[in-house]
Formats: sequence, C-alpha cells, structure tokens
Amino acid sequence: MKRKTTIMGIVNLTDNSFFSESRHFGPEAIDAVLRMFEDGADIVDIGACSSRPGSFPVSPEEEWRRLDPVLRGLEGKPLSIDTFHAEVVRKAYDLHGPFIVNDISSGEDDPDMLPSVGRLGLRYIAMHKRGTPATMSSLTDYPGGVTSCVKAYFEDFSIKAGCLGIKDWILDPGFGFAKTVEQNWELLSNLHKLESLGRPILAGLSRKSMIWKPLGISPEEALPGTQIANFEALRQGASILRVHDVKEAAQTARLFALWEEESGTDGPEC
Repeated sequence: MKRKTTIMGIVNLTDNSFFSESRHFGPEAIDAVLRMFEDGADIVDIGACSSRPGSFPVSPEEEWRRLDPVLRGLEGKPLSIDTFHAEVVRKAYDLHGPFIVNDISSGEDDPDMLPSVGRLGLRYIAMHKRGTPATMSSLTDYPGGVTSCVKAYFEDFSIKAGCLGIKDWILDPGFGFAKTVEQNWELLSNLHKLESLGRPILAGLSRKSMIWKPLGISPEEALPGTQIANFEALRQGASILRVHDVKEAAQTARLFALWEEESGTDGPEC
C-alpha cells in the first residue's frame, strides 16, 4: 500500500534556533504558520525552546509566554508543539484543544509528560536522543551500531507508552541528536529497519549538520542536500517530513509518489 507523506512545517519562537530563517515572534509567527499551510503543510510544528546542540532550555513560564499569543491566533489549525514540559502541554490543551506533542526527550526530561499525554489522549512524537541539548553533542558511542540502539530504545518506549495509555505515537529517530555525521547517514540508510516497530516514522533532516558539514557550507545553503535526504527518507519508509521549506518538501513528496508508482516498489526490503 502506498504511503501518504505528511509535511510538517517548522516555526521557532526563539532567537537561537540553528536556522535563522525559522525564527519568528508574535504576529510574525502567526503569518509564518499561515504561509506554510498555503504552501502545502499538513501540520505546523511550533517550538518556543531551542533544542540545537549546546543550547540551554528556557523555563516553562517563558516558553508559555512565547506560545500563548501565537496559539490564540491559530485557533482550529492542525498544530504540533515542540516541548518537553508537561505544564506547557496542559496549558496548550486547555487553550487550543487537541494537538500533537513533539517531545525531543520522549518523556525523560519531565516525569509528568507521558502520564499527562496519556490522560489527555494526545498524539505524541517520541524522539531518540542522549543527554540534554547542552551535553549531547559529545555522546557519540553506540555499541552495536546506531540503528540497533535506536530500535532497542523504541522497543522499550513502546512498552512504557502502552502502560501509560499513549496509543497513538510517532517515532522520530533523532537525526543530529548525539550522533556523528557518519552515524546520521548510517541511520538514514537503515531507516527501514525501524518499520517493524509498526509506528509512523518522522524524518527531521531539514538543513541539519549531517548535510552541510560534509559539503563545507552553511545551513542557509543546505536546501538541495535536504531535498536529497528527504527523498531517501521517504524511500526508506518515513511518512512524515519535518521541514523548514514546506513548498520544496511538498514537491519532493509528489516526485517520490510518482517514482514509487512507476518503480512498483514500496522501498527497501528489510
């Protein structure tokens, strides 16, 4: 069966996200979200706390101060919120209603996150990382290979999620989080091995260092490489692309659908 590709746009309510053009505040952020929907986004991911390597988190209070006015201007829009604070999730639910929780810590950074998501019945994105954004860049040793470690991590998470009533969750392998450039490409080339977990796979490859570092360029120059990586992620089994460039990602998804139809394949065999 052919997979539908979901395009998730990225809007950061921060002043230190690694890609400067993704940074927006207040009414400007609302306009940026609406433009992404016009460009073909199925959902837009809003984050008010940077998770770039080396960054430090803001307080839940500051995170909510940034989110509140933007959510009020996007009533009824399909959103995900990039947060690891359960307090922010509860406030956003009270204000906006159901949304997708995008948690880079898979519940590890706030012990009340997974119980809160389970009680509210929200869809959840669990991501693989090691350490915190401030420390993870040096944690690169994966005994047995990065793909096997990521798979084992989500096998354990699946049990935990089930016990806490989280039935609808998405797997994010965490490209760029505590992984070397080589490990990121290894993970991408083996992404299909995660399909056996039976969860939608999200690929967050957009303008990441695994693309621009080998080329000796900047994130601002990494759109062509991002498109190539996104196509390969789809070929390897991803069904959600989290991107800064919605229009271009939608074009990639359309070309992938054409390739898939003409090639008569559903991707690599496990």
